[in-house]
Amino acid sequence: MTDSAVPAATPIVPTLGPGRSTNVWSIVAPVVAFFIPLAGIMAGAIALGQIKKTGQAGRGLALAGFILGLVVMAIHIGLVIMYFIFISRPGSA
Repeated sequence: MTDSAVPAATPIVPTLGPGRSTNVWSIVAPVVAFFIPLAGIMAGAIALGQIKKTGQAGRGLALAGFILGLVVMAIHIGLVIMYFIFISRPGSA
C-alpha cells in the first residue's frame, strides 16, 4: 500500500478560515457579566458593534454576555428592592 492510497485526515474541529478570528470583547462579555453586570452589558454591546463591522466570529458569545449581564443586573435590582421592602423597615425586629 502506498501513502497516496491513505485518505487525508479531516480535522475534528472546524476552522474559521483565514483571517476570521473570535472577537476578544465577545469572550470577555459573558465572563465579566457574572461579577459586574454593567461591564458585561457594555462589553457585549462593544463586541456586537465590532463584529458587525469586521465580520469576526463570536456573535453568540457577545449576545450571551449582553443578555446575561441584563439578567444578573435585574436580579441585583430585585434583591435591593426586596431588601428595602422587607428588611430595612423602620420598627421591624
